[in-house]
Amino acid sequence: MYSDEASVRALLEKVLHYSQAEQTEVVFNGTEGSLTRFATNHIHQNVAESNHELRVRAVVGKRVGVASTNRLDDESLRKVAEQALEIARIQPENPEFHSLPVARPITAAHGFSERTAQFTPEERARRVNTIVQLARARGLESAGAFSTTLHHEAVANSLGIFAYEPRTDAECHAVVMADDAGSGYTQRMFTNADLLDFEAMAQEAVTKAERSRNPIDIELGEYPVVLDAYAVADMLQHLIYMGLSATAVQEERSFMNGQFGKQLVDPKITFYDDGHELAGLPKAFDYEGVPKQRVNMFERGVANAVVYDSFTAAREGKPNTGHALPAPNSEGPLPTHSFLEAGNATLEELIRGVDHGIYVTRFHYTNSVHPVKTLLTGMTRDGTFLIEHGELTRPVKNLRFTQSILDVLRDVPAIGRDRVQYIDYLTVVAPAIQAARFNFTGITGA
Repeated sequence: MYSDEASVRALLEKVLHYSQAEQTEVVFNGTEGSLTRFATNHIHQNVAESNHELRVRAVVGKRVGVASTNRLDDESLRKVAEQALEIARIQPENPEFHSLPVARPITAAHGFSERTAQFTPEERARRVNTIVQLARARGLESAGAFSTTLHHEAVANSLGIFAYEPRTDAECHAVVMADDAGSGYTQRMFTNADLLDFEAMAQEAVTKAERSRNPIDIELGEYPVVLDAYAVADMLQHLIYMGLSATAVQEERSFMNGQFGKQLVDPKITFYDDGHELAGLPKAFDYEGVPKQRVNMFERGVANAVVYDSFTAAREGKPNTGHALPAPNSEGPLPTHSFLEAGNATLEELIRGVDHGIYVTRFHYTNSVHPVKTLLTGMTRDGTFLIEHGELTRPVKNLRFTQSILDVLRDVPAIGRDRVQYIDYLTVVAPAIQAARFNFTGITGA
């Protein structure tokens, strides 16, 4: 029902009319998602879900309340507006709250693909079969999922904001298992499902699985590494949570505190957030209806900036960069469409640049240990190899690590030219890198 701009606008305006708060914000998110899962070389599940959520933020003086519903009849709309107001009235005043944002011009992000929106279960099955058939032909087992999702997102407030856009995303990931502890991994995502190269994905995962059989033990310690794009993106996602939000800086729990303008990492590192870059999953505005701005968080290795929403920007008198998350949240604003600038090296050239080191496909079970020190712990997975005299040689048993992310990024001899679109909680697009040192502290036994 609410699948075009006119119907969504009418819905949000109705809620604004029902609200008796001094200021009101309404956020709508409607999704139509479909998923094909496969395991042991067979598709075992096809699911489709249609859902929507309406979130109302009510402001009374310096008190703010939030309520949400997924029922969109008139009675429920009146009720959710009343609930948000009631919650606001019993909240303590926040002396730092200034106002909801006002309207600003929004540039379209072109994050919608009709092909993805109309993708059928049969089309998903044919794509998945590319991975399954290659794994089966090689005597391996594949498992994974391929999803296509249509989003209708909109924000309106009583200060004149109305922002609406349809968006799509298509994501596939797979693990291919071999006997003797071999495994390989692949993942891709795009706005347009037709851009997913399933032949390349199948070859990537199958080749890694075959090559990683019979892994060996190695001496623990510090090694030069080549981190493939999946490992780099996972690491950068944790770096975001560790301190690239204005909230983290203002609460003095960020590694960026006192470091702005300083050379924190290798000059080859430029790490930025841009909701309009087509290589990610483009999005034009944030959850306050504010247009997304490009923010260079690290520029040629220099700690340059963090991202802001309306609350954190008003706290400092800084520009709002359009990075609000749905209210309420404890994280504050976050970079949600981040990119590590590519270099000019092929993956083979990155490997040739290491005489004796380790190649890591991806990480698993990563957790932040100390945000200010950017300490990350986790394990390697799905293709860890010894590099000897510039060549991948023997597979290595998966390794445990506890490592400062900034220390890894401080000495990066080369960066790959090909970037991979990675999504876990956040969207991160990254290339592989060669890093001078990475500390491995244990083996996982697998």
